[in-house]
Amino acid sequence: MALQRVGDVLASTFLSEGKLVREFEACLSTDLGLLHPAALNSGTSALHLALEVAGIGRGDEVILAPQTFIASALTVVQTGATPVFADIQYETGNIDPTNIEHRITARTKAIMAVHWGGYPCDLAEIQAIADRYGLVVIEDAAHAPGATYQGRAIGSISDYTCFSFQAIKHLTTGDGGALCARDPEKAYEVFRRRWFGIDRASSPVSELGEREYDLTDIGYKYHLSDFAAALGLANLEGFGERMLRRRALVRRYQDGLQNVTGLTHFVHQPDRESAHWLFGFHVADRLQFVRRLKASGIASSVVHDGIDHNSLFGGKRSELTQQRRFDQTQIHIPMHDELTSEQVDYIIHTIRQGW
Repeated sequence: MALQRVGDVLASTFLSEGKLVREFEACLSTDLGLLHPAALNSGTSALHLALEVAGIGRGDEVILAPQTFIASALTVVQTGATPVFADIQYETGNIDPTNIEHRITARTKAIMAVHWGGYPCDLAEIQAIADRYGLVVIEDAAHAPGATYQGRAIGSISDYTCFSFQAIKHLTTGDGGALCARDPEKAYEVFRRRWFGIDRASSPVSELGEREYDLTDIGYKYHLSDFAAALGLANLEGFGERMLRRRALVRRYQDGLQNVTGLTHFVHQPDRESAHWLFGFHVADRLQFVRRLKASGIASSVVHDGIDHNSLFGGKRSELTQQRRFDQTQIHIPMHDELTSEQVDYIIHTIRQGW
C-alpha cells in the first residue's frame, strides 16, 4: 500500500504540501485522537515551533528532564532560552513532578514533559504546578503516538504536544512530525507559521501569479510534503492492530521476566497506557548483560544517557541523583512491529539463564 500511495504522488507531479497532508492530519485526529494536528517535517521542528508560538524567548527558562534526546533542550537554546534540568523518576525515566517546583524562577515560562520510551508523564501533577505559576506545558511525545493518560489520547491534553514520525518510530513518514495546540487560536498560528508565516488560505494568488500577503512575524519552512504524508497514511493503516500486538509482546516480556535476579522492571501505572516504543528495565552488571545477549545474537542498548552532560547545556549535574542512577543501569531489548512471539520467548529464555 505504501508503494502505491507514494507512486500515486510521484505520478501526480505534486510533491509538496497538499491534499495528502490534509488527509494525514485528518486521520491523526480521527484515528489517534490528536487535537488540531499540524503535520511538520520533523519532531524537532515541532518542538521549536511550539516554543516559538508559546512565546518562549531570550532570557526565559524551560524546565525539563535530561532523560531525552538532545533535540528537546537544543530547541530551547535555539529560542534564546535556557533549559533547566529537573531530576527524573528512577522507576520510569520521566520527569519527577516533585523536583520541578523549587526550580521555578521569575524567568520560568514552560515545563517540557518528555514521555520517555512512550510512557506518559504524570500530567495531572505537572499541569497543577503549571497552573499555580502560570506556565505553559509542552509535551515531547516523540515516542508516544498511541499512548493515553487517564483515558485521553496523548496529543489532546496539554497546551502543546510534539510528535516525531522519524524513520525508526512506530508511526513514520520517513521523516516528519506533528504539533498539536489545544487553543484554536494557537493552532491557527502553528498552521500559519509552519509555512513562513503565510496564511495560504487567506492569501490569494494575483492575476500576475504572485501570492498576496503581509508578513507580521517570523515563520519557518516546517511543513510536511505530500510525498511524506503518503508514507504516513500507509503507515497509519493497521496502526491500532500493531499497537495491540506490541502491547501483547510487552505483557509477554513482563510475565516472562518476573523474579529475575539483577533485573528491575520499570513502573507502569494503571491510569495510563504506554506507546511502548521501547522495552527496557534496570540491570546490575550492565556491560556483562549486553555481552551475554550479544553472544546469543540479541541486540540490547542504552537509549539516551542524560543529556545534561553536554557543555552546551551547562554540563553534568551531580545533584540529579536519580538521573545519575538511571545512567548506570538502564537497558533496552528488542521491541518492534516485526518481533515474533518465538523471538520474545528466546530472549526471555536467554535472560533467565543469567549473565
